[in-house]
Amino acid sequence: MTTPSSTITTPARFLLLGDSHAGPIGRAAKAGGVPFVGGPIGSGRDFNAGFFDVRDDGLVFRDAKVDGLYRGFLADLAVTDVDQLTIPLVSTFGLSAHFFATTENWHVYRDGDGRFLPGFLASRLFDDIVCAMARDALAFYRHTVDLGLRVLAVMPPQRVPGMSDPMVFMAAQETIRRALVVLGVEIVDLRARVTDATGQQRAAFCEPHDPIHGNLAFGRLIVADLLARGL
Repeated sequence: MTTPSSTITTPARFLLLGDSHAGPIGRAAKAGGVPFVGGPIGSGRDFNAGFFDVRDDGLVFRDAKVDGLYRGFLADLAVTDVDQLTIPLVSTFGLSAHFFATTENWHVYRDGDGRFLPGFLASRLFDDIVCAMARDALAFYRHTVDLGLRVLAVMPPQRVPGMSDPMVFMAAQETIRRALVVLGVEIVDLRARVTDATGQQRAAFCEPHDPIHGNLAFGRLIVADLLARGL
């Protein structure tokens, strides 16, 4: 967990809320002396559906541990809800595409030879299925944008674990990216800089002995991109 606010003397430049993919971002910001508050508050699967409510007193995460971490971050910023933020929100919620791409979930959409029906991964049906899977992640972004916040979402490392279908992974993250753009979320997308000819993340930006996450070098590129955007 990255909570550097207790050690910084300059104002935080952004609030970071995310799953484990937020870890390299926080580590890179801390290593680079970039003041921020936040970090990963749970697993990617925890932030797709049924994870938050908006009540009279503001946004509340349903999981008590997650909500406690979130409220600690707010306290570091001397606010009680995201609607009081005066700095941008950076998030990785809803972008752990390998969960959407679990191979077993998509067998019904394949033909007898194991291939997807022509055009399926670019279809409205596919988009609807993925957006339903990520419905509350999208609702979270919609809520925070509607509050008037500047919200940025970070595209995930281009790493597909064995349990997931690479074609579904690539298509699903595009579905989410497009949906976020429509909502007014800024997208931090470094795919052109970190992938090889196959579209997979290059080893230089992968956490060793880990099939999913980016490393510190990947985090540094993300932080550099955030700074270039004026954060």
